Order: sequence, then C-alpha cells, then structure tokens
Amino acid sequence: MATVTPAAPRQRRAPGRVRGAAAGVAAWLAGLVFVAPLLWMVLTSLHSEADAATNPPSVAATLTLDGYREFFGLTGGASPWPSLINSMTASLVSTLLTLLLALPAAYALSIRPVKKWTDVLFFFLSTKMLPLVAALLPIYLFAKNTGMLDNIWTLVVLYTAMNLPIAVWMMQSFLSEVPVAIIEAAQIDGARLPTVLGRVVAPIALPGIAATALICFIFSWNELMFARVLTGVVAETAPVFLTTFITSQGLFLAKVCAASLVISLPVLAAGFAAQDKLVQGLSLGAVK
Repeated sequence: MATVTPAAPRQRRAPGRVRGAAAGVAAWLAGLVFVAPLLWMVLTSLHSEADAATNPPSVAATLTLDGYREFFGLTGGASPWPSLINSMTASLVSTLLTLLLALPAAYALSIRPVKKWTDVLFFFLSTKMLPLVAALLPIYLFAKNTGMLDNIWTLVVLYTAMNLPIAVWMMQSFLSEVPVAIIEAAQIDGARLPTVLGRVVAPIALPGIAATALICFIFSWNELMFARVLTGVVAETAPVFLTTFITSQGLFLAKVCAASLVISLPVLAAGFAAQDKLVQGLSLGAVK
C-alpha cells in the first residue's frame, strides 16, 4: 500500500524560516546602527570645513583630502608620527608585559589554584573600583619627584598596572578550560613550569590570549587622561595629539574626523586581523 507523506512538517518549517529571516534582518539593522557613526565620520573627513559645519550637514558636498593633509602635516602643521610611534610603543610593550605577568597568575588561579583563590580574584577586581582620577594627583607627584614626567616608560608601567587585573580575570576563565591531563603528562615527561606555560598551556589557550591581548591593546591605545597629564612634547600619544585640533578658534569637524579615523585604524586593523581568535577566545569561558 502506498503511504502518504503528511504536510505538517513542511508547515512547521515555515515559521522557523520566517523567524530566521527576521533575526537576520534585525542583525543587519543592528550592525548598520553601530557602523553608521563610523561611516558618517569617514564622509565628514572628506568634506571641507565649511561643508562639514553646515546644519544639517551637506551629504552631497564636494569631497576633498584637505583634512588628511593637515593631519599629516603636509600643509605646515605638526607631524603626527612621533605621537603615533609613542602610542604604538606604549600599547605594544604594556600589552606584552601584561600577558607575561597575567599568564602565570592565571595559571596559579585556575589550573593549580592557590588557597583562597576566589579572594585573590576579588582583590584584582577591587583594584578597578577606584576611579582613575582619584589616583591622578599621587601618580603625577610621584612622576614629577622622580623625573619621570613626559617619559613614555611611565605610561608603559601605568598601562601594564591598569590592564593587569582585567587580563588575569579573562585568562583565568580561559585557562580553566585547559585539560589538566595534558599538563600532567608534560610534567611526567620532565617539563618544568616555564616549559609547561610556553609550550603546552599557551598554544592551547592561544585564542583566549589573543582576545586578552587585543582588549589590553585597545585600552592602552585609547587612554587619554594619564597621557594628557603626564606627557608633554617628547612622550605625547596619539589621543593627546588629537586634542590639539580643538583650539580656541573653534572645533574643526573635518580635521577632527580625519585625525580620529587615522588614529582608529591600528585598533580596527588589529581587531580585523584577530577576529577569528577573538571569537574563539571570548567563547572559551562560555557556559556550555
């Protein structure tokens, strides 16, 4: 006897496709909301100051690269390269130091937990409860009395200390996913702690380490308050250089947008290059 295929499953799949399409449209709309300010900044940076200052802004105005020429000092202004090099130095060195200090600390709090490790994690978290502005004056006086004002290595130490609690918290959750049996096998073969961290733990937790490094780099690159107070001419960073476009004569939108876009490019490039590792790393400590 021939069997008849029921039509109910096909009807049940239709609402699922509708919900999937609606979720896709909502995701695209949310993405456009987040990307729209960046696209507007790019468009404004390509306008003249007169067109950028109109209200409402002129979208179809003539495009020009004058804002970028002024940012790079091609029209006689200050060159941004020393500030960009200072920001890159402070961000990269502090991120490297943060990872070197956070990896063994996270190892001790996750794979080989010390006594009262939860209290240790809370202590790390409590260091972020103090507003940065509350520590600004003591740090400034210390840097002044030790001759460390306008020194890029002062920012390196500060950025390392500021990012270390976050890095330890993140990497502790990442390293807790590393199988202990692999570490024990390496120790049975005679591997010491530096070898275990460098050749066993680090490769397994590489996505989490990449995610932590990217976040620490972004925080260091975008920091303004300490850089504005503790630096002058020699150690001026890119965010501090950006503030020089806001003068008593007014706010020049085209110049500021051009400078903001160029200064944001290293962070955007780092995020784009490490996006696969970032997604994997942020999902390592997720609840299954």
